[in-house]
Parts: sequence; C-alpha cells; structure tokens
Amino acid sequence: MSEILGYMATWTTYGTWLPGDERRYVDNKGHLQNGDVDVFQRSKELLKYPPVKLSLPERKLTKQIILDEAQRIAHKVIALTVCTNHVHLLAKPHQEPIDKIISRYKSITTRIFWEYGKKGKIWTRGFDKQFCFTEKELAVRIIYIQKHIYGEI
Repeated sequence: MSEILGYMATWTTYGTWLPGDERRYVDNKGHLQNGDVDVFQRSKELLKYPPVKLSLPERKLTKQIILDEAQRIAHKVIALTVCTNHVHLLAKPHQEPIDKIISRYKSITTRIFWEYGKKGKIWTRGFDKQFCFTEKELAVRIIYIQKHIYGEI
C-alpha cells in the first residue's frame, strides 16, 4: 500500500448542503445520491436553526483559528480556504486521526463564534476526506483550494 502524503478534508456550514440537494449529496450509508426535491424540502423543514453563511470577517477568523490550532498541535497545513458555506483543508498526516483533528477544528471555531454571540449550530456533522498518495494529487488539490479563496464555489 502507498504512503499517504496528505489528505483534503471538506466540511460544510449548517443547513447549506442538505439531503436532496440538487448538487448531489451523500446519504447516511455513504452513498452518493442525486438531488430529490421532496427529500430536500423535508430536510429544510427539519432544520432546528437557520442555515449558516459565513461573512468575510467570519471566514478570516475561522481560517486563523484553524491555523493557530494546527500550529499548536504541530499539524502541517498545506492549503486552507474558508468559503461562505464550506471549508477545504489540505494537510499532512498527523499522529492524531483525521476525524479527531477535524472535530477539534470545528469545535474550537464553534466555541469562539458562540463567545462572539453567534447562536446555534455552525457546522454540519461529519466531513468528506480524500487521501493523496502522489505529489501530483497534492498539487491538483492545492490548485483546487486556491481557486476557492474567499469564493463560493
């Protein structure tokens, strides 16, 4: 098996990418599903809080919080962008599992947002991860993330 050189993690803000979304979505079993208007409408009705769209200052704050925590735990971040409705992080493997690291970043940013008065959930549960086994795969993801700088793609 090849060595993992890095991974790209993507997570979304609460309520902005729901089951049934026309952009496709991953169901509870991990299967990619096509959009479904009825499922999407039911998902919207089940939201307990308003959907979260991050402002430019909130995106900058989120990025700084993640970078500060990454430095504190010696997690090598290769590329990072925070958009209005999602985050892309490309990083080197770490001794701590990726699930715990992403959970840590989401938890710390949420606590700080709450301290600043933002209410409710900030992030959706879970995240997507893609592993990079070659320098070319890393380079492709770096370019992808750079195209998202403060964008909403």
